[in-house]
Amino acid sequence: MPGLLELSRSYPLRDLAKDEVFLTEGEKSDRLYVLAEGAVEVFRGDVTIALVTEPGSVFGEMALLLGIPHTADVRAAAPSKVHVIENALEHLRGNPAMVLPIAQLLARRLRNSTTYLVDLKRQFEDHQDHFAMVDQVLESLINQQDESFTPGGELPSEP
Repeated sequence: MPGLLELSRSYPLRDLAKDEVFLTEGEKSDRLYVLAEGAVEVFRGDVTIALVTEPGSVFGEMALLLGIPHTADVRAAAPSKVHVIENALEHLRGNPAMVLPIAQLLARRLRNSTTYLVDLKRQFEDHQDHFAMVDQVLESLINQQDESFTPGGELPSEP
């Protein structure tokens, strides 16, 4: 099965200069970006979340699929090239072959986040401090269905 890079080759290629921001936290867009080459950095405020160098990596998918503003800034960490898919939501509706690789990516991220939280819980299970909230976060992730959720929002005091 072709990956996102192969599926996006027919879309315009945009050259990014080092430090050029192409997704801005809090803004909405109807675009997906697929990394063709280079390195990009995902960050919130002054905290780097990830440095991504894998061709075929996609950016903007969470905001697009949830219909929310972008939850992080994304900038080129080095001169890079990305394929730009305009009107991306409409494009995904008409091109289901792109949906599966994006769903697989999101499933891997959820698995990694859940694994990380479980590891935290194990490390701090004997502590009576703020790591007790890991239980609430895990339960929320497991039970989250179609409720309204805002990434980075306040966690409820009760699960």
